[in-house]
Amino acid sequence: MRAHRVLTKFFQGLGLATALAAVAAPGISHAADFPSKPIKIIVPYAPGGAVDIVTRLIAQKMGETLKQSIIIDNRPGGATNIGMDIVARAQGDGYTLLTASNSLASNAALFAKLNFDPAQDLIPVGAIGYAPLVVVVPSSSEFKTLQDMIAYGKANPDKLTYASAGNGSSGHLASELLKDEGKFNALHVPYKGGAPAITDMLGGRISFMAINPVEAIPHIKAGKMTTLAVLDSKPSALLPGVPTISSLGLPNAAASVWWGFCAPKGTPADVVAKLNDALNKALADASVQTRLSELGAVTTPGSAADFGKFVQEETVKWSRVIKAGNIKAD
Repeated sequence: MRAHRVLTKFFQGLGLATALAAVAAPGISHAADFPSKPIKIIVPYAPGGAVDIVTRLIAQKMGETLKQSIIIDNRPGGATNIGMDIVARAQGDGYTLLTASNSLASNAALFAKLNFDPAQDLIPVGAIGYAPLVVVVPSSSEFKTLQDMIAYGKANPDKLTYASAGNGSSGHLASELLKDEGKFNALHVPYKGGAPAITDMLGGRISFMAINPVEAIPHIKAGKMTTLAVLDSKPSALLPGVPTISSLGLPNAAASVWWGFCAPKGTPADVVAKLNDALNKALADASVQTRLSELGAVTTPGSAADFGKFVQEETVKWSRVIKAGNIKAD
C-alpha cells in the first residue's frame, strides 16, 4: 500500500510541478534576459566520479550557448538526498539546477522519510544519456555465459552471491531485477563503495556484479574479469561481441545508470525551454559525443516532457523491484 501511495503521489506531484512551471504570466517572457548571471549546477556526488565528469562536460558547452558561466557545486552524501534537497529548496528561477540520476526515481521508495518531495519540488529540464550496466564475473569463474550462471542459481539457490556498492545502489537494484526476471536466487553482499566490492569479486569471494562498463574494462583488459551480458537492448561499443540482455531472452532486465537535469518547482516554462535547448545543443556537439562514448554512455536528447516521462517509467520499475525485494536504504 505504501508503494502505491508513493507512486500515486509521484504522478500527482509531477503533474503539479509541471503545471507550476507552465503557468508563467501570459505575455511575459522570463527567458528574454536569462541568464543574466552565472548558473549553478548541484552535483550530489563527489568530484571526479562519472556523474561529475559528465556534468562538467555538458555544462561547459551549455555555458557557451547561454553565454554565461556555469558553476559546478559538488554536494555528496545522504545517497544524493543532500544535493537534491538543496535544489528542491532553491528559488525557481533557472539559476540552480540538479544533475539527477537513478536516485531521483528510487529514493522515494528506498527511504521512509525525505525532507523534500522529488515529485513536487523538482521538475525535469532534460535528459543527458545513460550507460547500460554489465554483468561481470571473475575470469576464474566457472560461468562462461549468463545462461550458465542462471541455471546454476536455479539449481543451487543458496550458493550464488553478488556484490554492490551499497543497499539501493544501481548495481544492487539491477542485480535484483536480473534475479526476478531470470527466476534464480543469489545473496546480496553490500559494500561501502564499488572498489572493495570489485576487489572481493576478482578474488573469487563473490560470484558476480552488475557494474558500469567503464569500471569493468581495465580488469577485462588485464584478463581478470569476464563480461557475461550488457543489460541493454543495444550492443556496447566498448564491449564488442558481448550479448545484450534482450538477445538472451530477458529484455525486461535492462538496467543502466542515467543522468539528466532538474530545476526547482516554479521555474518558468520558457526558462526551462531555454535550458533544454542549450542542453540538446551540447549533446549534439561532436566532442561531447566522443567523450560520452568513451564513458560507455548513449546520449538521449529530447524535451523536458520526454525526461519527465522517462523518470515516471523508471520510478514505476524500480519501486516494484524495491518492494518485491523489501530493500531498504543503508
